[in-house]
Amino acid sequence: MPGTDALDDASADYERFEAELVAQDQDAARVAVADIDDRRAHSLVNDLVNDDVVTPIPNERVLVHEPSDEAFDSILQLAVFHRGWTAARDAGEGGQ
Repeated sequence: MPGTDALDDASADYERFEAELVAQDQDAARVAVADIDDRRAHSLVNDLVNDDVVTPIPNERVLVHEPSDEAFDSILQLAVFHRGWTAARDAGEGGQ
């Protein structure tokens, strides 16, 4: 029968399945940095201040992220930046 090979060929299904698995692996490897609320941001920044990673400068009302030397006037922005900075640094160490 000339048409049976076309029906038995599952290579397109396999390729779609493999592409979906690769996409899931990439999603799992990504670090979510934008899913932080105010409470978590305050907690993280307080921990960073206690660990001398962040220095508050009260006169200027900014927080300085010491490892990157970036200044922030928003706790939420600083928390998101630090999570992304940490993820990038960890990914760089893993790739070496």
